[in-house]
Amino acid sequence: MCGSLHQRLQDYLSERKCRRTRLVTKDGHCNIEYGNIKYSSHLSFLADFWTTAVEIRWRFVLLFFIASFTLSWFIFGLIWFWIARNNMDLSWQERDEEHTPCVYNVVGLTTAFLFSLETQTTIGYGGRAITPHCAGAVAVIIIQSLIGAIINCFMCGVILAKISLPKKRAKTIHFCDMAVISPKNDALCLSIRVANLRKSLMIGSQIYGKLLRTRNTPDGETIIMDQVNIEFAMDAGKDNLFFVCPLTLYHIIDKGSPFFEMAVDTLHKQEFELVVFLDGTAESTSSACQVRTSFIPQEIMWGYNFQPIISRSKDGKYRVDFSNFHKVVPVATAHCAYCFHNIKGHHHFSKFGNDNPGFEVIEISDPLSVTKM
Repeated sequence: MCGSLHQRLQDYLSERKCRRTRLVTKDGHCNIEYGNIKYSSHLSFLADFWTTAVEIRWRFVLLFFIASFTLSWFIFGLIWFWIARNNMDLSWQERDEEHTPCVYNVVGLTTAFLFSLETQTTIGYGGRAITPHCAGAVAVIIIQSLIGAIINCFMCGVILAKISLPKKRAKTIHFCDMAVISPKNDALCLSIRVANLRKSLMIGSQIYGKLLRTRNTPDGETIIMDQVNIEFAMDAGKDNLFFVCPLTLYHIIDKGSPFFEMAVDTLHKQEFELVVFLDGTAESTSSACQVRTSFIPQEIMWGYNFQPIISRSKDGKYRVDFSNFHKVVPVATAHCAYCFHNIKGHHHFSKFGNDNPGFEVIEISDPLSVTKM
């Protein structure tokens, strides 16, 4: 019992350390903070107020939404109260029988606030109405109507922009939890799997990666977060992917790859982070979006390959079984990339040219366990 609790504690601390040291989380958020920013730089966020309003959290958007309307109603309510007071319209002020008010039935602060609200929201119950005898009141009602229209347009634009942000489309694109290293097409490859959960395509999709690590130069300089390009491709190329079903993309581990000097027993001892990017344009909204994820050495499995998830029923429909999306199977793989390329007979594997060598027409008995394409 104590041993089990100790192991769980070690796993929790290890997972927390990995989460803390990541630059990019599995769901694509960047784990970085900025310090010692000059005060003048903060004013730049106010100058670009539209982007700031779109990027802030929903709780602040709702707060600004309520505050902007409520404050404008109250401020103009005070103005209408001041106009009524100057015109002797209030209930406690003495006036003659022939007195003509600026606004009918505005006799106190509460009724002035209600008239301000009715004016800006164009409710118009009919109980309170402006008269043409006060030029100042006519000017105020014009100004309030214009300001109310501006507030309406701005807040509606912010809410619509936040709802249609491209990063919301990225929520329906999933990467596999683990990357794998295995032989493919007479080469040793690092493979990842990505799926589009919507039927609408991502137009012009392309995928690439960055390997982030700390490197020491011959001059003794330490480069934090040094970036190395990692190229991913399919058999049909690396650009303009036909992203209609889950894809398995691979990076060839050759002499120019940073993974060439790693081996099965040294991979998990390395300190790096593989950040993978998928860029594309949503077919339904024509908005460009980017999906990100990352893999640390503990999330790269040497000597494994993904299970096939695409099949075809006898009626000709293609189906995707997402229950196998993250599952892998062991395959015979060389101990290291150098062994794969230079030591003949050190590795034993069967050559195959696709991710689903057993692809055939099969009968699917449970249609609920798969997703129709």
